[in-house]
Amino acid sequence: MNAATAAPSRTPPPAAMPPAFGARPHDDSRSFWLLAVFGGLVALAGLGAAHYMEVHGHVVTGMDNQIVWGLPHVFAIFMIVAASGVLNVASIGSVFGQPMYKPRAPLSGLLCLALLAGGLMVLMLDLGRPERVIVAATHYNFTSVFAWNVILYSGMTAIVAVYLWTMFERRLNPWSKPAGIAALVWRFVLTTGTGSIFGFLVARQAYQSALLAPLFIVLSFGWGLAVFVIVQATMYAWNGRQLAPAAAARLARLLAIFVAASLYLVAVFHLTNAYFARQADFTSFLLFGNGTGQPYPLLFWLGYVLIGSVVPFALLVWPVARAGAGLAVSAGFVVLGGFFFLYVFIIGGQAWPLEIFPGHVVTSSFGDGQVASYLPRWPEWVLGIGGLGAAFLLTMVGVRVLDFMPKDDLPEATS
Repeated sequence: MNAATAAPSRTPPPAAMPPAFGARPHDDSRSFWLLAVFGGLVALAGLGAAHYMEVHGHVVTGMDNQIVWGLPHVFAIFMIVAASGVLNVASIGSVFGQPMYKPRAPLSGLLCLALLAGGLMVLMLDLGRPERVIVAATHYNFTSVFAWNVILYSGMTAIVAVYLWTMFERRLNPWSKPAGIAALVWRFVLTTGTGSIFGFLVARQAYQSALLAPLFIVLSFGWGLAVFVIVQATMYAWNGRQLAPAAAARLARLLAIFVAASLYLVAVFHLTNAYFARQADFTSFLLFGNGTGQPYPLLFWLGYVLIGSVVPFALLVWPVARAGAGLAVSAGFVVLGGFFFLYVFIIGGQAWPLEIFPGHVVTSSFGDGQVASYLPRWPEWVLGIGGLGAAFLLTMVGVRVLDFMPKDDLPEATS
């Protein structure tokens, strides 16, 4: 035998390909497909609930002629506002040049698109006649704030898609900062538009306030960062990694600042309403109930203030409490508090009767001047959760196809 052929090869074996994101060193294909099927089934259930309401009418829901925006709007508005806020992570890295946030920018952009898609799915299906969205997309009434948001939502999707392209395409990396600046400005405008939907709504005096635009911007910071922290913690746990202590401390401090700022602006909003004579009764009803038996005071004080603000703030500023899974738990409280706040704000604002003739008592057989009662029914729950399922599915597919795993230079925590 030839010596050259008999000698063992000294060529080093090819390096093993790193596992795709979402994959741990062992085979995780079954887990991925199970989660993807689960997310798809939840989204399909939401579509089925929307079809059920479309066929049978909104009489199968808890909504009526006074409360026309029900629980699905709570889910939709939360996801849309959080979609704007979650992009704050990318802005801090790309626009303001903070190194710790730069590896997290791609995941931030993906979550923005996923949350926006899930929120718009619920919004369009809950309003009824979703097939008429083509009319809204081709015929604009620029005197309507709703028409403005059609442009803002579609523009946000396009800008964030380009932003992600500049991150993943090496040749376009120099354009990442200009794209990030465009996304930063656009998301401020988008969240201002979302808050202005309520602020400009003359038919509901409970909403009218110039504070709603900046309030929604600050709320978006906290809700978006909380969603990001939860998703990032899930990704790290899936891959058997732990977040670096320095990164966890910075995210915790930032989230604590956003929670405190949100609580402050919410307090200013209610104090401003209480100062005006025409809003004093409504504010008292929302915060104290006035003997009506409505759940809004309990949901506000226990749900938003205590569970959604005070508890997570205390956990975030206490180093021992935020260690390990404490940061993700705190973020979960912030998300839960966001749903409590929106339920009280959206539903409670409609439940309060509109004062058409100030200074006069109006009575009729229709129930004018009466506080409306509302109890969400199962199609509303299923549709709202279906939007979350759609956002979950889009995130799962995105992180499987592309590498969205944050790659820190910081040392990881040791278990």
